[in-house]
Amino acid sequence: MAPPPKAGDLVVVGRAASVQFVEPIRCRVIRVLDWITYDGWCWLDVYQLDAKGDAVARRSIFVQPAGLQVSPAAPTPRTPARSGVAPNARRRARPAVVPPSAPRPAGGGR
Repeated sequence: MAPPPKAGDLVVVGRAASVQFVEPIRCRVIRVLDWITYDGWCWLDVYQLDAKGDAVARRSIFVQPAGLQVSPAAPTPRTPARSGVAPNARRRARPAVVPPSAPRPAGGGR
Protein backbone atom coordinates (compact mmCIF):
# COMPACT_ATOMS: atom_id res chain seq x y z
CA MET A 1 0.00 0.00 0.00
CA ALA A 2 1.37 3.40 -1.00
CA PRO A 3 1.60 6.12 1.64
CA PRO A 4 -0.85 9.01 1.22
CA PRO A 5 0.53 12.30 -0.12
CA LYS A 6 1.54 15.12 2.21
CA ALA A 7 0.02 18.58 2.48
CA GLY A 8 1.40 20.76 -0.29
CA ASP A 9 2.12 17.90 -2.71
CA LEU A 10 1.03 18.26 -6.30
CA VAL A 11 -0.89 15.22 -7.50
CA VAL A 12 -2.43 14.11 -10.77
CA VAL A 13 -5.63 12.23 -10.03
CA GLY A 14 -6.67 9.88 -12.80
CA ARG A 15 -8.52 6.64 -13.32
CA ALA A 16 -5.87 4.63 -11.49
CA ALA A 17 -6.70 6.58 -8.31
CA SER A 18 -10.49 6.38 -8.67
CA VAL A 19 -12.86 5.42 -11.49
CA GLN A 20 -14.72 8.73 -11.23
CA PHE A 21 -11.73 10.61 -12.71
CA VAL A 22 -12.05 9.68 -16.39
CA GLU A 23 -10.22 12.90 -17.28
CA PRO A 24 -7.20 13.42 -14.99
CA ILE A 25 -7.14 16.54 -12.82
CA ARG A 26 -4.19 18.29 -11.19
CA CYS A 27 -4.51 19.11 -7.50
CA ARG A 28 -2.55 20.54 -4.58
CA VAL A 29 -3.16 18.58 -1.37
CA ILE A 30 -4.47 20.63 1.55
CA ARG A 31 -4.63 17.73 4.00
CA VAL A 32 -5.25 14.01 4.31
CA LEU A 33 -8.49 13.46 6.22
CA ASP A 34 -8.39 10.89 9.02
CA TRP A 35 -11.79 9.43 8.21
CA ILE A 36 -12.27 5.66 8.46
CA THR A 37 -12.25 4.15 4.96
CA TYR A 38 -11.67 0.89 3.14
CA ASP A 39 -8.14 -0.49 3.22
CA GLY A 40 -6.01 1.17 0.53
CA TRP A 41 -8.25 4.25 0.16
CA CYS A 42 -8.17 7.72 1.71
CA TRP A 43 -10.00 11.05 1.66
CA LEU A 44 -8.05 14.12 0.57
CA ASP A 45 -8.91 17.81 0.78
CA VAL A 46 -7.42 19.38 -2.34
CA TYR A 47 -7.42 22.49 -4.47
CA GLN A 48 -8.11 21.61 -8.10
CA LEU A 49 -5.67 23.50 -10.35
CA ASP A 50 -6.12 24.91 -13.83
CA ALA A 51 -3.53 24.81 -16.64
CA LYS A 52 -1.68 27.81 -15.13
CA GLY A 53 -1.49 26.17 -11.71
CA ASP A 54 -4.04 28.47 -10.05
CA ALA A 55 -6.65 26.99 -7.71
CA VAL A 56 -10.12 26.94 -9.26
CA ALA A 57 -12.04 24.72 -6.80
CA ARG A 58 -11.72 23.14 -3.38
CA ARG A 59 -12.71 19.46 -3.30
CA SER A 60 -12.76 16.45 -1.00
CA ILE A 61 -11.87 13.37 -3.02
CA PHE A 62 -11.87 9.63 -2.24
CA VAL A 63 -8.86 7.98 -3.86
CA GLN A 64 -6.36 5.13 -3.75
CA PRO A 65 -2.95 6.68 -2.96
CA ALA A 66 -1.25 3.96 -5.03
CA GLY A 67 -2.92 5.40 -8.15
CA LEU A 68 -1.85 9.03 -7.60
CA GLN A 69 1.02 10.58 -9.51
CA VAL A 70 2.73 12.61 -6.77
CA SER A 71 5.35 15.32 -7.16
CA PRO A 72 6.84 16.89 -4.03
CA ALA A 73 5.69 20.35 -3.05
CA ALA A 74 7.60 23.17 -4.66
CA PRO A 75 7.19 26.86 -3.94
CA THR A 76 5.55 28.69 -6.81
CA PRO A 77 7.04 32.09 -7.53
CA ARG A 78 4.36 34.71 -8.07
CA THR A 79 4.79 37.65 -10.38
CA PRO A 80 4.07 41.09 -8.96
CA ALA A 81 0.66 42.52 -9.79
CA ARG A 82 2.24 45.72 -11.12
CA SER A 83 4.86 45.03 -13.75
CA GLY A 84 8.18 46.75 -13.36
CA VAL A 85 7.85 47.16 -9.60
CA ALA A 86 9.71 44.89 -7.23
CA PRO A 87 7.46 43.16 -4.68
CA ASN A 88 7.59 44.66 -1.21
CA ALA A 89 9.21 47.81 -2.57
CA ARG A 90 8.40 50.88 -0.53
CA ARG A 91 6.65 53.70 -2.21
CA ARG A 92 8.18 57.13 -2.04
CA ALA A 93 7.23 58.57 1.32
CA ARG A 94 5.00 61.60 1.30
CA PRO A 95 6.42 64.62 3.08
CA ALA A 96 4.96 65.10 6.50
CA VAL A 97 2.60 68.06 6.57
CA VAL A 98 2.24 69.73 9.91
CA PRO A 99 -0.85 71.91 10.06
CA PRO A 100 -0.12 75.41 11.27
CA SER A 101 -1.30 76.01 14.79
CA ALA A 102 -4.54 77.94 15.03
CA PRO A 103 -4.04 81.58 16.04
CA ARG A 104 -5.20 82.35 19.54
CA PRO A 105 -7.80 85.05 19.84
CA ALA A 106 -6.68 88.23 21.53
CA GLY A 107 -7.51 88.47 25.17
CA GLY A 108 -7.27 84.76 25.94
CA GLY A 109 -10.52 83.82 24.20
CA ARG A 110 -12.70 83.90 27.28
